[in-house]
Amino acid sequence: MRTVAVVIPAKDEEATIGELLDGIARVSVPGHDLRPIVVDDGSVDRTAEIARLRGALLVTHPENRGLGAAVRTGLRVAVEAGARAVAYLDADLEYSPEDIPRLLEPIFAGRADYVLGSRFLGGVRGMRLYRRVGNHAFTALLSALTGRKITDGQTGMRAFSREAAESAEIVHDYNYAQVLTLDLLRKNFRLEEVPIRYKVRQHGESFIRWSYPAKVLPAIWRELRSP
Repeated sequence: MRTVAVVIPAKDEEATIGELLDGIARVSVPGHDLRPIVVDDGSVDRTAEIARLRGALLVTHPENRGLGAAVRTGLRVAVEAGARAVAYLDADLEYSPEDIPRLLEPIFAGRADYVLGSRFLGGVRGMRLYRRVGNHAFTALLSALTGRKITDGQTGMRAFSREAAESAEIVHDYNYAQVLTLDLLRKNFRLEEVPIRYKVRQHGESFIRWSYPAKVLPAIWRELRSP
């Protein structure tokens, strides 16, 4: 059996992390073991304790460093653990673990190195208007910068071949979404999107605020200027 790492960054997600890990445990990927890797990014609740009790590989940031930093850590640990491929999803139950096999299929079929799970191809419902507008705006920018038609550049569910995970560079601690795609496409990794399910989070609070563009746009500029 080969290993697929499932990277889950988490900050104060005690209300959802147990249910998410239980859902991952029920997912079957023939010929592969799914190994959850929870990156606890400075939580002050029981997130780490619950993840440990569920048998996840737990990596802890003693202080909150940001989502980009947590994803960077998770990809590194997944590669060091010998994973053939890496799936990634947020810890807030907006994304369904049952879509992990669909996310991995283009990688195992040899068509893609990097897969975006698209909420909009899957018929997203319930997303707040300002989030929908922001998603479309940043996705349009990402499409323009890459010359590729992308439908969901901000998705919190992705998959990577081992090579893509090993090569990925995230230049921003706050977030990863746009700079990671820019980085991997500039390195000529093959991209595919697949439809996924989505539901609005019922617990906790998203880190995205009105200040999001002011933090993300400079990071995109930094990525574009990097060698």
